[in-house]
Amino acid sequence: MTVVFVHGSPETSAIWQPLCAILDRETTAVALPGFGVRRPDGFTATKDAYAGWLGHMLTQVERPIDVVGHDVGALLTMRVASAFDVPLRSWTVDVANIFHPHFAWTDEVHGLQTPGVGEEMIRAWREADPGDPRGTASRLVRGGVPLEMARTIGSAHDEVMSRSILDFYRSAVPNVSAGWWEDATGPTRSRGLVLLLPDPPEDEAMSLEVAQRLGAETARLESLNHCWMAEAPDVVAPVMERFWSSLA
Repeated sequence: MTVVFVHGSPETSAIWQPLCAILDRETTAVALPGFGVRRPDGFTATKDAYAGWLGHMLTQVERPIDVVGHDVGALLTMRVASAFDVPLRSWTVDVANIFHPHFAWTDEVHGLQTPGVGEEMIRAWREADPGDPRGTASRLVRGGVPLEMARTIGSAHDEVMSRSILDFYRSAVPNVSAGWWEDATGPTRSRGLVLLLPDPPEDEAMSLEVAQRLGAETARLESLNHCWMAEAPDVVAPVMERFWSSLA
C-alpha cells in the first residue's frame, strides 16, 4: 500500500514531512508543478491541468493507493476520485466545502483573480520579509506550521509559484466546482474520508453535503489549524490509521 500526499497553496511537498515521519507505511509526498519544482513547458496550471496531472501521476504509483489531499490538493483529490478512472483504495481530504457549488471565494481570492491586482498581491507575499504578516512564511505560521518549516517553505515561493497560484485561481470561476460538481453524481468507487476542522475556510454544513454526495465518512480534528499535518502529526496519524485499517 502506498499513501500519496498532495499539498496545497502556497506550499510545497515539505509540508507533509512531520506526518510522513511517524507513519509506519510507504509514503510519497508529491510536488504540484510550479510549487517548489519546475513547471513543465506548456503546462497551464489551471484546475483541470492540475487534476489531469494528478490523475496521470497516480497511475504510475504502486497499488493499492490511499490519497490524502490538503487545500488545493484536496480539491484535486476529490476531482480525481469522483471523475477519473484511477483505481484508488481510498481518499482523504480537508476543506471539502470548497468543492461545493455554493462556495464563494473570499475577497482575497477575488483579488488574486483580478488581473494586475493579483500580481501585486502575490508579489507582496513573495517578497515580504519572513516576519512580515503579509508574507508566505507568516501565512503558514498562522495555519499551524512550525516557524522554521514555514520559513523553508516560504523561501521556495518564487515567481513560478506565484504564476501557478494565479493561474489556478483564475481558472476556478465562479468557484472550483464549476464544471466538476455535475460529474460527482454519487458515491465514489473508493472509500472517502472528509476531515472537519475549525478552520477559517471551513463551512461544516457544506463539507457534510460534499461528504454525503461522495459517500465519504467524516472525522473531526478538534482545535487544529489549516495545516494540521505539520501542526500536530501525532494527533492526526491515529485518525488516518483507523480509517486505513477499516478498509477491506
